[in-house]
Amino acid sequence: MTSRIKTILFIAFLLLVKVNLHAQNNELWTAFYNKDSTAVGFKDARQVVQIEPKFNFNIQANYFRNIIAVVEHTQEGKWKSYYLTKAGKKVGQDSLHIFDNGFDCETEGFIRFKDHKQDKTGLFDKNGAVIIPATYNELSRVSNGMLIALKGAEKKQSRDGEHYSWSGGQELLIDTNNTVLIENFAANSNLNFFSLQITDAVPIDSTRTSFLGTDGSYYSFIDYDKEFKQWLENDLLNDLTIEKLVDASNETISWETADNWMKTDRQSFITKNFKVLKNNLLEIKKPNTDYFIYNSGLNNFIFNEDSFKKYYNDCGESIDNKYPTLSVVNSHGKKKRYTQNNLEFLRTDEGYKLISVTIRNGRLK
Repeated sequence: MTSRIKTILFIAFLLLVKVNLHAQNNELWTAFYNKDSTAVGFKDARQVVQIEPKFNFNIQANYFRNIIAVVEHTQEGKWKSYYLTKAGKKVGQDSLHIFDNGFDCETEGFIRFKDHKQDKTGLFDKNGAVIIPATYNELSRVSNGMLIALKGAEKKQSRDGEHYSWSGGQELLIDTNNTVLIENFAANSNLNFFSLQITDAVPIDSTRTSFLGTDGSYYSFIDYDKEFKQWLENDLLNDLTIEKLVDASNETISWETADNWMKTDRQSFITKNFKVLKNNLLEIKKPNTDYFIYNSGLNNFIFNEDSFKKYYNDCGESIDNKYPTLSVVNSHGKKKRYTQNNLEFLRTDEGYKLISVTIRNGRLK
């Protein structure tokens, strides 16, 4: 074999190793328990154990993408918390970001950490490097490369001593380079950060909320509530038919019975219950109807089919910032006879889809 052929084969081998390593680093590892369910480890897609069970059983991550928050039980019998990367790097010891008794979850290749001595929050990238230092009272999760940051606020303890809230301060919209995009960002949870438009003037679109950026441009975002209400009234309810409602529904509809929840394919459910559903939806066009729309997230105990997996993050939490659910709630009656009907729609990449129905002043079948 000539030296040139050997060189070519060696280069090909290196390229193959590089490709395999890249594939391994980008694949999801799945959490699994030890025999007595007291510790968690991770397996790769081939069911090969990559990390033996050694982490506390209540860690948030169901999947290991790039970086996760873990609590490890050491040989000395102590608990040690830190962030772990796929490459085995440990960073941010004793600095886990905890909210509502849960650890933060990687989002878009970033994860939050907490400087507990200073009571400030920062951001790691997927390799464990500090991208945003812990200088903010609080940070939201990354959403389309942006975060809401709170600065200069005061912590207020609740009466029960178990919870707290922030008072005052300044809300900013920043990017993952810690660049301030918008000052005094009076945001709400209904904004779709993935709909960002940057323009020289305020957009005419009535579904958008606009902010003046630090660069003099206008940053606008679709408001989910406004978008949904416009679609509901102008599209769905305009000449509503069975075919139209079926098209605007998920493959299966979850609906509440007197005793439990049922799941029925959309064609069968809507065909059988179209009159009840239509009457309930068309009520919102009447001037005196007592109804409201609220924005929430998927219930993973009800919507747990494989088709819903894309709507949850690696920690099993619904991705509300991108795929919220919006419910139309109609109220009927007074006092003891007061009832509420609820039609819940999920925002998908294909538009809003009806996913669940609760009718209490009528009968579903």
